[in-house]
Amino acid sequence: MRVLLCPDKFAGTLAAPEVAAAVAEGWRAVAAGDELLIRPLADGGPGFVAVLADALGGRRIPVPTVDPLGRPATGEILLTDDGTAYLESAQACGLHLLSAAERDPKATTSYGLGALVTAAVEHGARTVVVGLGGSGTNDGGAGLLTALGATPLDDAGRALPYGGAALAAVATLDGAPRLRGATLVAATDVDNPLLGLHGASNVYGPQKGATRADVLLLDAALERWAAVLERDLPGCPPGLGALPGGGAAGGLGAAILALGGRCESGIDLVTRAIGLDAALDATDLVITGEGSFDHQSLRGKVVAGVAGAARDRGVPCVVLAGRVSTGRREAASAGVTETHSLVEHFGGEERGGVEAAMSRPAEGLRALGARLARQWSR
Repeated sequence: MRVLLCPDKFAGTLAAPEVAAAVAEGWRAVAAGDELLIRPLADGGPGFVAVLADALGGRRIPVPTVDPLGRPATGEILLTDDGTAYLESAQACGLHLLSAAERDPKATTSYGLGALVTAAVEHGARTVVVGLGGSGTNDGGAGLLTALGATPLDDAGRALPYGGAALAAVATLDGAPRLRGATLVAATDVDNPLLGLHGASNVYGPQKGATRADVLLLDAALERWAAVLERDLPGCPPGLGALPGGGAAGGLGAAILALGGRCESGIDLVTRAIGLDAALDATDLVITGEGSFDHQSLRGKVVAGVAGAARDRGVPCVVLAGRVSTGRREAASAGVTETHSLVEHFGGEERGGVEAAMSRPAEGLRALGARLARQWSR
């Protein structure tokens, strides 16, 4: 039996390589003779750099930076031999870097991401690929631009405080971004625009601590910010606020587009790097998964991409997740053969399954791996 293990991370508990390793351990305990191909995945969010480093090699360079509240943090860039640098916004802007009480997109900044981009440029990168996802910011990349040398000012010529709310007073940019000719690429599978009902503030702001009043304030502030970027940044595309992908990571997508960059599918980029198509062509069963398998999972996320590719090849695809809330018919239409939940494995919500899934995920995944081996191994 040839089995491809290609999960995403289980957010808040295990990185993608740890998920794959736990499932593989359980499978091998039952069917040691089967061939397991391990290809952890990421879509631009946390784990993006680690997954690509395993696939591409290159140098992983630690970089001092700051978190969304300006506290010291450490990120890294992956620099490959072809002059491409890969980094992930979550290392500096991640929601996971904030406690629940600290989540306030009116005040959080993307400045730390600018420090990572600057480091990549200083190391000679000609292309900088930024994985976008899991952010705790909603500043439209204002902090990023400040770190690159373009500072937002108010009508009186004063530098604005950090955070999305301050952009309600933005009037102009001072200085120019120092990119030394490097091209920026946003790796994201979010196609939301910067502004409006489906924009960064309305869709993702509440996850980051925004109230309804905050959402209205932030959306209006980003509208003003987009107008300044269109006017003051040469090469900024017109209609910035409505461009697909601009709303990714609290508007970081829009900032990268304004800097002359482009958006690419994060999952497509990763799957090309790890040779997922060739692996799918040579497998009998695919096992993928993520922390929560819900309606959003089927909209361009890792699981949807894997399941669709497996379906196109007539290969069964099993999804493992911490929690499953997608209906069987909806999952089947996306190419998912069956699903298994850690919460249900540990007895369901009424019997402490949620707490066990969060505190003992590797144990549960090993058990599910063994169960699948008994079910599927020939």
